[in-house]
Amino acid sequence: MKVWVNGRICDEDDARVSPFDHGLLTGDGVFETVRAYRGRPFALERHLARLKASGDGLGLQVPAAEVLTDGVNEAIEANGLSEARVRITVTGGRSPLGSVRGADDPLVIVAAAPHTDYDPDVAVAIAPWPKSERSAVAGLKTTSYAENVVALAWARQRDAGEALFANLAGNLCEGTGTNLFLVVDGRLVTPPLSSGCLAGVTRALLVETLDIEEVDVPPSALANASEAFLSSTTREVHPIRSVDGDLLAQCPGPETERAASAFRALVEAEVGDVRGYYN
Repeated sequence: MKVWVNGRICDEDDARVSPFDHGLLTGDGVFETVRAYRGRPFALERHLARLKASGDGLGLQVPAAEVLTDGVNEAIEANGLSEARVRITVTGGRSPLGSVRGADDPLVIVAAAPHTDYDPDVAVAIAPWPKSERSAVAGLKTTSYAENVVALAWARQRDAGEALFANLAGNLCEGTGTNLFLVVDGRLVTPPLSSGCLAGVTRALLVETLDIEEVDVPPSALANASEAFLSSTTREVHPIRSVDGDLLAQCPGPETERAASAFRALVEAEVGDVRGYYN
């Protein structure tokens, strides 16, 4: 594969990251994953705005949106991709060993790869470790993903495709790479940003488009939900089949199908006809 590193396209094997890079040493970095349909990135402006917000939260300088837009398009084109996922990563750059960031410029990488479809639905498991909604990096999309890696491995050992976290208050927060929606007493709800969840781009588009309430969600509400789904850039709207091994009443239910149709319409409005992708 070819990658875009600090403004230029190079072969994957020629890309170099210093062993003193602060992202490698400490997880000092931010990132975004963008979906491309028919070779065109979707909701890129929103992703870049969130990347900057995450960078601001870490005190990390993120390149201008115009620069990163060029990088995304160049990475897609250089690899000849149509249906793709694109990862934009910005790290603290070369730094001393330890937590103090160095004076070098940030390292910026844009990598693209073919999009891989998920199964039609997903089993989820509620992780035994809470996430802190009071963390200094709560709500930021940082490269410090170790707890997500551990939780997802734990879920897969239990034949689940995603792990969900509760927060310190005992309410559901988010998945390892997803936001959560569920139907409770006929209402479509999602945890609020105050729960500590990431402000997902797909989540925001759905909340802006549909009648969705942002309310605290205890784990028992999910277990008793009539239907539920995950959202993310790569999963889009992904129906939940079961929670901790217990099947939900409907999968997909009518609200899940409505959300999927609404999201599909948003994609088509921005990047054009994608019916071939959804067949």
